Amino acid sequence: MTGPRVLVVEHDRDCPPALVGDWLVEAGCTLEVLRPHAGDVLPDAVAADALLVLGGPMGARDDAEHAWLAPTRELVRAAVRDGVPTLGICLGHQLLAVALGGEIAVNRHGQQLGLLEVGWTAEAADDPLLGELVAGARRGVHWNNDVVTALPAGAVSLAHAPDGTVQAARHAAAAWGVQLHPEVTAEVLGPWAEDDRGSHEARGIDQARLLEDVDRARPELDAAWRPLARRFAELAERSAGGSR
Repeated sequence: MTGPRVLVVEHDRDCPPALVGDWLVEAGCTLEVLRPHAGDVLPDAVAADALLVLGGPMGARDDAEHAWLAPTRELVRAAVRDGVPTLGICLGHQLLAVALGGEIAVNRHGQQLGLLEVGWTAEAADDPLLGELVAGARRGVHWNNDVVTALPAGAVSLAHAPDGTVQAARHAAAAWGVQLHPEVTAEVLGPWAEDDRGSHEARGIDQARLLEDVDRARPELDAAWRPLARRFAELAERSAGGSR
């Protein structure tokens, strides 16, 4: 018997599943990666046991420039309707919020960058996906301009960033989003830093230090966030068992 299948939506070649993908495979999952940015067509519903929606440089409502975003939101709604375990990372988190009736906007506090503290809420302790991370995940990697400004009706905030914005949420009974990037390494962040080099230089941001800090924190981050993938794999396995 094979392990659970996870459908992955990748929005940009520089935003791969990376560590989260490795950890899911390590936990026994098979990944089915769709790359609509390269022409892959998204299905109307998730035929796999779980859905992972990755990050990307675009905004969650940039449909005119990225035609697959609307189908991604439809896919998310279908997954929630069907009870398929769903996880959104950064843009994926924002797409979940928008798809289910929430709102996003450019963060009025400015771009979130590098290692930031995770501000777990009281509700996080009993969460089926993130609950066991509360004791160990104290920091996470951020690289985003947009944030969720209003959660969908019935959603639960599970963590707040230092500026008070939503950092993690349970958007629906089996759908979660994290604004931070548990999947990235300093190597993955390299092209993102290059894209932002001009604006960061203008603001006096030391990109080399940011990447060095992430690299130095690798053992801490791996220990803190690998359980997210393991627990998501368990939820996917449970979903697979219920569909057989």
